[in-house]
Amino acid sequence: MVYLVLAGGLLGFRLLGALGVRRFGGWSASAAHALALMLVMTASAHFVPASVTVMPNHADLVRMVPPFVPFADAMVYLTGVLELLGAVGLVIPATRQAAGIALVALFVLLIPANVYAAVDHVPFHGEQPTSLWLRVPEQILYIAVAVWTTRSADDTALRRLAQRLRRGSADLAPTP
Repeated sequence: MVYLVLAGGLLGFRLLGALGVRRFGGWSASAAHALALMLVMTASAHFVPASVTVMPNHADLVRMVPPFVPFADAMVYLTGVLELLGAVGLVIPATRQAAGIALVALFVLLIPANVYAAVDHVPFHGEQPTSLWLRVPEQILYIAVAVWTTRSADDTALRRLAQRLRRGSADLAPTP
């Protein structure tokens, strides 16, 4: 389902771009919005009570947290909030680069939970656990898409900041 949202979102947004919606004019901008859509969907599970059985819920995600991670319940809420913040950051061109980089870090940090869930056969949403050979490539795909989305970032603000820093350091340099 997650792959369908990501792939379908990418194609849908790119189609809108082809139809003239400038926001989705490029593949990487469309990928940013598709990843944001996917993150909103996956983040929602972090806040769904265990009594809801039609979709993955908070309890499913808590079971995936490795025992060495403290405060598993809070960590699931925190990662849900971070996914939502990442989604918002991706749809704003000026924050897309920072959001993409932060999401790469988040996806890397989530790999141990995926490895733990696969190795310890933790069921997810009442189904058999996903195999490790599928979970790790899935995280790598999300990392790759997050990196790809940074290509469509509006880095004008970052360039201006770098120029100011260069000018400032030149002003502070000792005169011969």
